[in-house]
Amino acid sequence: MTRILIIVGSVRPGRVGLPVAHWVRDRVEAAGHDVDFADLAELNLPFMDEPEHPGKRAYTKPHTLAWSARVDQADAVLLVSPEYNHSYSPALKNALDFLMHEWQGKPAGVVAYGGASSGLRAAAALDQVLSTLGLVRVPVDVAISGPAAHIADGVFTATEKHDAVLGRMIESLGRYAEALRPLRP
Repeated sequence: MTRILIIVGSVRPGRVGLPVAHWVRDRVEAAGHDVDFADLAELNLPFMDEPEHPGKRAYTKPHTLAWSARVDQADAVLLVSPEYNHSYSPALKNALDFLMHEWQGKPAGVVAYGGASSGLRAAAALDQVLSTLGLVRVPVDVAISGPAAHIADGVFTATEKHDAVLGRMIESLGRYAEALRPLRP
């Protein structure tokens, strides 16, 4: 069984990302994987407040130690990311930047959402950061245009295409996690 860390990349009140992330979580669990659901709004990491570079792993703050342990335990990472101004959210960037070694050698997938670009510019902007951290992107992106139109009573209802592409991503995360396991520190 693969342990997949799902990170909700928006902290904005009234965000549509949370219902999207709940749909993602339900699909990952239905595929038989173990889920760690990290809602950045609940995690509430302050902006980088560690005195040492994350590469040293000389963490001093309880929130960093807890975040480090969660990421360490993950076999794969699935980011649910909004698109803000042709990029991803500052809360997601901060959560990624808090750590370094914990990300290495793990596959990553992105479920992006937004307006005209369906969040794909945010997914593309994430590529450089993810690869620098040693994450390996699976070759499947879920892109959701106008996600608010798919939400009723706080529940995201995916299209058949969204479901099919997410299914391929989940399958890829499992395969990549197994293949990359020997390469992890």
